[in-house]
Amino acid sequence: MDQAETPRIRNVALVGHSGVGKTTLVEALLHRAGVIPRPGRVEEGSTVCDTEPEEIKRGITLSPAVAPFRWTASDGATYRVNLVDTPGYADFVGSVDAALAVADLAVLVVSAVDGVEVGTEVAWRQCVERGIPRLVFVTKEDKQRADFHRVLDQLRERFGAGIVPLELPLGEEERLHGVADVLSEKGFEYEPDGTHHAEPLPDDVADEEHRLHDEVTEEIVSGDDDQLERYLSGDVPSAAELERTLAHEVLDGTEVPVLLGSALTGVGIDRLADYLCEIGPAPRPVTVHVGGPDGQEVVVEPDPDGEPLLHVFRTVADPFVGQVSLFKVLSGTVRNDDRLVNATTGAEERLHGMFHLRGKEHLPTDAVVAGDIAAVAKLADSPTGSTLGRRAVRVVVDGVPARPPAYALALTPVTQSDDDKLSGSLARLCAEDPTLSVDRTTDVGAASGGHSQTVLRGAGDVHLAVALERLARKFGVNVTTAPVRVAYRETIAAAADVEGKVKKQSGGHGQFAVVQLRVSPRGRGEGAAFVDSVVGGSVPRNYIPAVERGVMEAMEAGGLHGFPVVDVRVELYDGKFHSVDSSDMAFRTAAAHGLREALQRAGTVVLEPVSLVTVTVPAELQGDVLGDLSGRRGRISGSDVLPDGRSVIEATVPEAELARYVLDLRSLTGGRGSFTAEHSHYDVVPSHLVDKVAVPVG
Repeated sequence: MDQAETPRIRNVALVGHSGVGKTTLVEALLHRAGVIPRPGRVEEGSTVCDTEPEEIKRGITLSPAVAPFRWTASDGATYRVNLVDTPGYADFVGSVDAALAVADLAVLVVSAVDGVEVGTEVAWRQCVERGIPRLVFVTKEDKQRADFHRVLDQLRERFGAGIVPLELPLGEEERLHGVADVLSEKGFEYEPDGTHHAEPLPDDVADEEHRLHDEVTEEIVSGDDDQLERYLSGDVPSAAELERTLAHEVLDGTEVPVLLGSALTGVGIDRLADYLCEIGPAPRPVTVHVGGPDGQEVVVEPDPDGEPLLHVFRTVADPFVGQVSLFKVLSGTVRNDDRLVNATTGAEERLHGMFHLRGKEHLPTDAVVAGDIAAVAKLADSPTGSTLGRRAVRVVVDGVPARPPAYALALTPVTQSDDDKLSGSLARLCAEDPTLSVDRTTDVGAASGGHSQTVLRGAGDVHLAVALERLARKFGVNVTTAPVRVAYRETIAAAADVEGKVKKQSGGHGQFAVVQLRVSPRGRGEGAAFVDSVVGGSVPRNYIPAVERGVMEAMEAGGLHGFPVVDVRVELYDGKFHSVDSSDMAFRTAAAHGLREALQRAGTVVLEPVSLVTVTVPAELQGDVLGDLSGRRGRISGSDVLPDGRSVIEATVPEAELARYVLDLRSLTGGRGSFTAEHSHYDVVPSHLVDKVAVPVG
């Protein structure tokens, strides 16, 4: 593609509920711009943006996809529009974060049939939190039960003042044939090829349109003191003047225009493209932190002549060219074969063979200016989130929210070959999708096999299912899955004094060691402590470390229920040795015997991990959520009300009760609830549940 000028670039993210038609809208815009000969269909798997087999199989977008096109707007200027299609399904909200990190405008796509849905509210909230200017496009106006006025009322009810309708439908459902322009008070009739021509407003729309024109004019001029003063004195601004004022208010986030149309019939599509260019903001300054996340805050202007700085917002494992990195140039102009330094790792990267990405199509380019989005292959040391510049100074792009995983599965490789490739393949998968994470946990002691798990964590069941399908398709690694076993622990129930001894004679050197141990419980979370209280040399100093090692190994091996032992104080206060037959091994073994004897004598209690859970829900659902948490053995520690009216509930809940909580909470709240969980402490498992969690030793 030809190089664009920064002021004529528009980076637009399409966001909204799953299934509202964002991908179909991208097809309509690309077709109207002459980029593709005919629009693809989601049902046929022929769209530009949904190209992954997992997307085609499910019929939904799973990751952000860029689709650039050129558009000559009604003002005569030619713009480059970088559309970023985003997922609407709740599990892939992290992908929407990635798209908004490079977007300068968000188009909130709303179905004229279904109206404002939970995904609409989530996307709106994401934009508000990040300060992204918004525009609403009401699509599917040609479908049965389409009702623009109902949707407009819902938008005003949910999102308050600032909703500014710029169009009214001419006809609706199968009778949709055009739009009425509120600013110019003209009607536009559409032809089958998506072009339009002006017509007088029909009588059944004219009165409403004139009334709405006055309301919208007052709403727009109220944000500009000079224009408001002229308006009150009788000087009515033209449609072009209103558009210019509206563009500033959109940038400030005080006004949100509402347009309408149909991606299938083409009604309103060209006007949407015009508005994206004419009232949509050019690339905006970006706030970064120099020196790290808490470093000096600096505003980077999108200056093509400035110091080069780019931000990698997505990486894709391509089977033909390797890793492809999608980036936005925040400042300067980046040219082919430029060498830039990763601001985090210090690695030097060569940008060879840059291109603009449109679905699977690579469009080569020699240079990328500030504000534009492009891609390059083989940036081996620059994962998603990296920034690259001329100097090795750490720069962190501001405002990309961290979303902790809420759902997890334990993975077991099917074959030895899968096991050999699993670790590296999971690392590449996480580099492609930073909302995934991997860890290894040990759930039982060595006495029960010391079983460890490879755990994959993500946003939900669909998120992990897609990740595992990609793991098999892209990297050839097949795994089976199981629920993640809870990392139970146990501790001694009471204090006990015991003797551990080893006495063996085998004809040569024997084995002899005796240790006197005092074993007692410690406070929860204080860990293990070994205390040497030996006096008089009953246990020589050189054997003390062996005693400590034997105690620790026995604790790791597991207690009476097979779980590692924690929060125990072990005091060595006496013992015996033999000048010939004593050894480090003998004292290690004697210490282990002594600890096991103490656990048998005093008994143990099983401990379970407890998480601090923060749940955010609409206020009207607070009671249902509180009842559900109580049923999960949760203890409510507090609640609060956010400025937007939602309730925040804090509770401590056993980790065993949270395995499917993300799915249950969505079901309970219709998708409007969210939560975070972090480890808080360990607590005693109720006696009636111990048998359900105990692991046989052996």
